[in-house]
Amino acid sequence: MTESTLILLVRHGETPTTGTVLPGRAPGLHLSGRGRAQAEELAQRLSGLAIDALYSSPLERARETAEPTAARSGHEVREEAGLLECDFGDWTGSPLAALAGLPEWQTVQNNPSAFRFPNGEGFAGMQARMVDTLEALRAAHPGRVVVCFSHADPIKAAVAHALGTHLDLFQRLVISPASVSAISYADGKAPAVLTVNSTSEPLSGLRAQ
Repeated sequence: MTESTLILLVRHGETPTTGTVLPGRAPGLHLSGRGRAQAEELAQRLSGLAIDALYSSPLERARETAEPTAARSGHEVREEAGLLECDFGDWTGSPLAALAGLPEWQTVQNNPSAFRFPNGEGFAGMQARMVDTLEALRAAHPGRVVVCFSHADPIKAAVAHALGTHLDLFQRLVISPASVSAISYADGKAPAVLTVNSTSEPLSGLRAQ
């Protein structure tokens, strides 16, 4: 019997705008000094796992988070567009404090399945994209360990789907910078969510060596 495939979803480390701006897919945003330290700590936490492949959102902050793990594991980082941040459209680059005052913000928080960003992506489409991407990676690496570097909302949406939680409740999940959420996939079974928003402990216990 094939062993389950373990997919680890890693949010990128902190940037200078984390928690204050909705950066979206705008290029040129890099990790802060703290974010680079988080990426190094993450590589150490992952070191006990027999990683088969590393995939990253094409955005700089995700790729930079992956670099220490790539150096430690010896695997190259493969870009995967399916792991991209949600396309926030006209809201890209807006301060969160300003967005919170918009009437649409309540829909974003309480009924996200019905919301599409102006000239951007909808949460439902983002979730479908992530689910399809993880299914493809699972198929490409059966029984292996795959680490995916992505962004908060896509990871929340993927975890909610694995839990069988309605998308309208996905904002209840917290995905911190440089955190790891792990999902195990086995043929003929529902996904098993092993950990969510793990930020400190070693991760070798997720898989027997």
